[in-house]
Amino acid sequence: MSAKRYGMTIDIDKCTGCGACMMACAVENNVPPAAEGATDRTGITWIRVFQIHNGAEGPNRKSAFVPVLCQQCGEHTPCVSVCPQQAVQLDPATGIVGQMPERCLGCRYCMAACPYHARYFNWWDPQWPAGMEKTLNPAVAPRMRGVVEKCNFCHGRWHAAKERAAARGQRQIDPADYVPACVEACPAGAIQFGDLNDPRSAPARAANERESFRMLEKLGTDPKIHYRSQRDWVREVAAAPARKENVHG
Repeated sequence: MSAKRYGMTIDIDKCTGCGACMMACAVENNVPPAAEGATDRTGITWIRVFQIHNGAEGPNRKSAFVPVLCQQCGEHTPCVSVCPQQAVQLDPATGIVGQMPERCLGCRYCMAACPYHARYFNWWDPQWPAGMEKTLNPAVAPRMRGVVEKCNFCHGRWHAAKERAAARGQRQIDPADYVPACVEACPAGAIQFGDLNDPRSAPARAANERESFRMLEKLGTDPKIHYRSQRDWVREVAAAPARKENVHG
């Protein structure tokens, strides 16, 4: 079975900042409602939509919305290199950076190492309003207090796609069977997902387009999230981001 390298392309020019991706992600991955007293720094959301501006004032002021999640770094993955528990691993079969809460001791070194601020610490035991626990996704285990969590490209859906392929007697999964929740929920079609090793996939095609870029690419982390925008100032902000205003979460 050939190795995959799953990634995304996010079209910033299409994103409206609606937050549907955030909601779908939380439901799919059993991210509990924010605890009382949670702040912007202590809450949990695997994907967060930020609003950025071009720095101008008055009629020349322009804005855009940027969904930010784990960038699924490549060979030189900062969070993997600093974890003392081997709780973070880069899966060579998928290219996905996985987080194993059973091994995590809560030191948060990975959070300090992540240049994208895409990791979150569980300060509280997960709790849901009465009755909501019946709606949890049985394919995803809730994480306990005291561990770090992050986006894993809806790993439960990947396992489900593998099971469907096995039932059909196939070694390779059907790309249509593995679509992360945020991709599925985006009403604007701004997020696309696929195998970067497959030149026919949307992320692979986006990687070679002039309008495409990756966040903080000069750091050499080789992120698998490709963003697109025809606006020069958006690409400049991504290369050296200034202060961002959080829209959701």
